[in-house]
Amino acid sequence: MSQNHLYLVDGSGYIFRAYHQLPPLTNRHGQPAGAVYGYTAMLWKLANDLHKADGPTHLAVIFDKSSKTFRNDLYDQYKANRPPAPEDLIPQFPLIREATRAFSLPCIEEEGYEADDIISSYTRAALAQGWQVTIVSSDKDLAQLIQPGVDMLDTMKNERRADDYVMQKFGVTPDKLGDVLALMGDSVDNVPGVPGIGPKTAAKLITEYGDLDGVFAAVPTMKPSKMRDKLVEHEGMARLSRQLVELHAQVPLPDPLDDLVLGQIPPEPLRAFLTDQGFNALLARLNSVSSDAGPAGSGNPAAASSSAGTALVPVPEPGLPVMVPEAGLPALPSIDHAQYETVADEAALDRWIAEARAEGLVGIDTETDALDSVGGRLVGVSLSTGPCKACYIPLGHIGSDMFSERPHQLDAALVLGRLKPLLEDEGVLKVGHNLKYDMNVLDRAARQAGLDGIDIRPFDDTILLSFALEAGKGLGGHGMDEAAKLHLSHQCIAFKEVAGTGKKQISFAEVPLDKATAYAAEDAEVTLRLWHVLKPRLFRDRVTRVYELVDRPLVKAITGMEREGVKVDRDYLSRLSGEFAQGLEALEKEIHGLAGQSFVIASPKQLGEILFDKLGLKGGKKGKTGAYSTDVTVLERLKAEGAPIAGKVLDWRQLSKLKSTYTDALQAQISPVTGRVHTSYSLSGAQTGRLSSTDPNLQNIPIRTEAGRQIRDAFIAEPGHVLLSADYSQIELRLAAHMANVPALKDAFARGEDIHAATAQELFGEVNRDTRARAKTINFSILYGISRWGLAARLEIAPDEAQDMIARYFDRFPGIGVYINETLEKARAQGFTETLFGRRTWFPRINAKLQHERQGAERAAINAPIQGTSADIIKRAMARMVPALARAGLPQVKMLLQVHDELVFELPEDQVDAASAVIREVMENAAAPLVDISVPLVVEVGSGKSWGAAH
Repeated sequence: MSQNHLYLVDGSGYIFRAYHQLPPLTNRHGQPAGAVYGYTAMLWKLANDLHKADGPTHLAVIFDKSSKTFRNDLYDQYKANRPPAPEDLIPQFPLIREATRAFSLPCIEEEGYEADDIISSYTRAALAQGWQVTIVSSDKDLAQLIQPGVDMLDTMKNERRADDYVMQKFGVTPDKLGDVLALMGDSVDNVPGVPGIGPKTAAKLITEYGDLDGVFAAVPTMKPSKMRDKLVEHEGMARLSRQLVELHAQVPLPDPLDDLVLGQIPPEPLRAFLTDQGFNALLARLNSVSSDAGPAGSGNPAAASSSAGTALVPVPEPGLPVMVPEAGLPALPSIDHAQYETVADEAALDRWIAEARAEGLVGIDTETDALDSVGGRLVGVSLSTGPCKACYIPLGHIGSDMFSERPHQLDAALVLGRLKPLLEDEGVLKVGHNLKYDMNVLDRAARQAGLDGIDIRPFDDTILLSFALEAGKGLGGHGMDEAAKLHLSHQCIAFKEVAGTGKKQISFAEVPLDKATAYAAEDAEVTLRLWHVLKPRLFRDRVTRVYELVDRPLVKAITGMEREGVKVDRDYLSRLSGEFAQGLEALEKEIHGLAGQSFVIASPKQLGEILFDKLGLKGGKKGKTGAYSTDVTVLERLKAEGAPIAGKVLDWRQLSKLKSTYTDALQAQISPVTGRVHTSYSLSGAQTGRLSSTDPNLQNIPIRTEAGRQIRDAFIAEPGHVLLSADYSQIELRLAAHMANVPALKDAFARGEDIHAATAQELFGEVNRDTRARAKTINFSILYGISRWGLAARLEIAPDEAQDMIARYFDRFPGIGVYINETLEKARAQGFTETLFGRRTWFPRINAKLQHERQGAERAAINAPIQGTSADIIKRAMARMVPALARAGLPQVKMLLQVHDELVFELPEDQVDAASAVIREVMENAAAPLVDISVPLVVEVGSGKSWGAAH
């Protein structure tokens, strides 16, 4: 007989997560029902996920009966800081119990005890009978119960937690966690603890002295210090705190263990409940599952979904489910800056933190004295908890000149210490706009203040919501000001209005507090308003999956990469810059010689006159300014037609750009704080989903030229370390073979053949250096929707010959032609294309009357699903990489750079082999389980002292 496995669901935790996940909704009776709807869907998802996994034999959902328990008798201030439940949530509590019973699941609560105590008692009873127990919760207090036979499941992160989690998180084993909590206290529950002792100090004391009794027994022998004085003064409170955090395991079990057996879940009670509430989307899903499953599906809805192949909720992987609102969002009052508050005392700070906890949702923004998240100094933090409810907490403002006084502000260390528990509270959703910037700023400021950083979680990012919904629509960018205009019809205060412009511009640290408050608090409120508008659209617009499973998980990985930066060799760059200067001088002489006179090569006007007036080259076209066009397409055409000066100008332009953008600029971009270069990644820059980077832009370093390779040599590892490059091999061609279903290409990839050689054999009947090079150009060009003229220029052949090659390619690989035609037909009909992960890229000019606009949109539409899928895959790899390396015992391996299809890491020399295996495994399987690629993804790995040497 298999071992019984009891799952105990912390229902109270689910309620607040559900309430704060959705905008205000009402059921068909006009009652508040947003939390009920979210809770029902979350419980359904849990049942579905557990059925797919090694599910429970027994299950119960546990709730808090009331706010007053025996702990209030021990300490009347217990949980005193917690504000009352929101008014619209209170009437939903009984409906949530009804929802649980609609699933025919035990719904357990007991007067005078918290849900944690009931869970503890059932855990003890189950262990006594030899059962396995899983606690479905993210509550740190319940981690005290972890032991052999007991683990925790955090459904928010889809993460199983055992004793190693407690050790990593708190530095002690689970049986000592209560002693640590007693010393450090808990501001959420108002457990006093010992003031000034944080988690690290508490863990150190318990580890050294064994337990709480051991700590206080050793106090007389400790060296005189503030800590010892605090321990002496607050011993009574610490011992009281130990009683408050202890989980009681003696609660009489309301239902016997055997009554918790999990049988089939009949659909009729659930159907009746969903009908009564008017939850039509969930009802339709239930009816669909039951119908598809037939008579066999009359039991567990999760079992029915398994046989029908239908997901029960929109989000199939970790993360809160996203529901369709049953009613529209209520009209919000206009933004009123007069209602914002400047927080300058502890009471006000505590009040805002308590309000954020009560709402379970808070908009957040930071202000700094520089755009650089690594070098910029934190000046202030703004919070918003609802319409016209926002504040600004100044931390680093100075006087506007040397004679003015510094305004009164709270100490930064105090504020960050108070904000840290809120920002890391799993029960409060944090909402930011381009949140990675704020994450880095707050984490660095917290470390400077003596804290162990700040890890913001859980979170939503409105810039990513906008990007998932609007990429390519031509409605404007995704910045806050543009999004506010588009979605809120609101004009945000411009930075120049508070800080000025030009020589008179001041840093934000010098902005008077009244102006700073209006500007900063508005940012937090606008962010929160954008979330209320954009988040509900994810499901309706069918982009939930790409946001929840590709973009949002990437934020933490990118934040870490930007924070790490990469070391560059300043001396090497200086020498290389000098060599490039000599090369430019030599090219300039050659160009002037070919022109027959000196002129400014960087001047398009002068260059055009040389090319088309003096040298008489054909095809010159003047623009509106009266000057000839000399862009790259014109120069490449002239070069193909046999004009050597055009090729030299192209070489000059590239070398000049490399010198100014990299060898010169990189030296100036070395951070004085870290001694490394920190590029900034844009998660919403390229409409296909590819990442872009600035300051410096690492995406445009040429790969195949000697100059580009020399620049990569400037990126180096620290002593004792190496750089490791992991690069997807021909990923876009592999995806094209899969998406277009081209058997010849799929077979060649499956056999590990040289795909360009295989294409050369198919097109030309033979493989040699020339045919392979041509096949390579054709392979990549076709995927970009290249024209006959474009291919002719690249291969330096006649347009008719290029057209023959394109026709031959489609004849040999008909799937490619079919894919292109179908993609264009869908784009013309829908206005967008989709990646395999559901990312939409919009093409508003796909049906334009002007031919050049239409053709440009068509070329982009052909490639967008392939390039976008490639981008989605590497994003998923990046999001999974850090946890995978940590699990493998390789936390010293740092992910530094992402450039197109390549990831660059820095790691100790002796960890290359172990890290390579993990990195290759994560990258090659990044698409799974969402997408099954029929062509193997292959990753090439190399390492060396520099980025160049790693190739």
